[in-house]
Amino acid sequence: MSGHLSHPAGAEPLVRIARREGVGFWQKVLVRAAAVLLALVVDALFLFFVTGLNPLRVYGVMWGGTFANFTRFSWMLRDLSSLLCVGIALAPAFKMRFWNVGGEGQILIGGLVAALVMVQLGSSLPAPLLILAMGLGAVAAGALWGFVPAWFKARWNTNETLFTLMMNYVATSIVACAVNIMRGKNSALGTLNRASRAGWFPAIFGQRYTINIIVVLVLTFAMYAYLRWSKHGYEISVVGESENTARYAGINVRKVMLRTMLLSGGICGLCGFMLVAGRDQTISTATAGGRGFTAIIVAWLAKFNTFYMALISFLLVFLERGASEIASAYSLNEYGADIITGVILFFILGSEFFINYRLIIRGIHKEGR
Repeated sequence: MSGHLSHPAGAEPLVRIARREGVGFWQKVLVRAAAVLLALVVDALFLFFVTGLNPLRVYGVMWGGTFANFTRFSWMLRDLSSLLCVGIALAPAFKMRFWNVGGEGQILIGGLVAALVMVQLGSSLPAPLLILAMGLGAVAAGALWGFVPAWFKARWNTNETLFTLMMNYVATSIVACAVNIMRGKNSALGTLNRASRAGWFPAIFGQRYTINIIVVLVLTFAMYAYLRWSKHGYEISVVGESENTARYAGINVRKVMLRTMLLSGGICGLCGFMLVAGRDQTISTATAGGRGFTAIIVAWLAKFNTFYMALISFLLVFLERGASEIASAYSLNEYGADIITGVILFFILGSEFFINYRLIIRGIHKEGR
């Protein structure tokens, strides 16, 4: 009788949410795989009933967008390396719970400095020194762009999310102004140093962006080791868990914050340099291409593990290229193609809830049983 009084059925909610504990690697894989399969089913229904297309043929076209031939596969690696590079840059800041949403601006500033060095010193420096000067200038510019909000946060506890976000707009305006000055009376800036190709990466395996892929591959291993095994990585983890605990342990939180954002911004600047020297050979306000925001999804879903970031980056690039291929092959407007990829992303993001939490339905799940 007393049990019924203390736990009346009417007082219990129909559904409760409880955090899961000790979720294994393969459980996470299965939940995410189930989310992707369910998303494909929903997309198939959309394709069949709304567009009238055969879903299997559409999925085949999506697959061909990346794997039809080696050239398309290399383009996928090129795009993957750019997105992954920004994800790697954001990982230490996010692990420290410093919400750096300024990747776009840090990329743009780094790319702008690389482009200015390319144009101004292209005729006076030998190729190796020119590439080195471009890289160092871009890294320094990106690091400075990351240092400013970190300094304000450390000094006056400003909101880093708003600060870094606003600095994106400042960087975009600076790049737009600089591009207008550089192009002069021309209708567009165009390719920089087209005749001399000074400041361009040398072609490896027929492509200039091969160096981008190699550099990001090295960064993937280096950042994983830095965050997992280095003293700095340990300090980042402690600060991210609790600043008070970090101070109690003798960690200089301000120093860690500034150092980490110098690193984060510097790698974003490096990405801007590689986009200019290894991919576009020019600079514009579209150089970052939204990677600074997309990389937030990459870093967060991967829980700051750079190897998981590579897999998630691959998935996002695969979906982006597949959507473009669908739009081209079936004369489907870009919004229809984006719906297909958006549904998949929605289910993948939603699967994170079921990895971290479980639903307890009254009368079905009883705690302690």
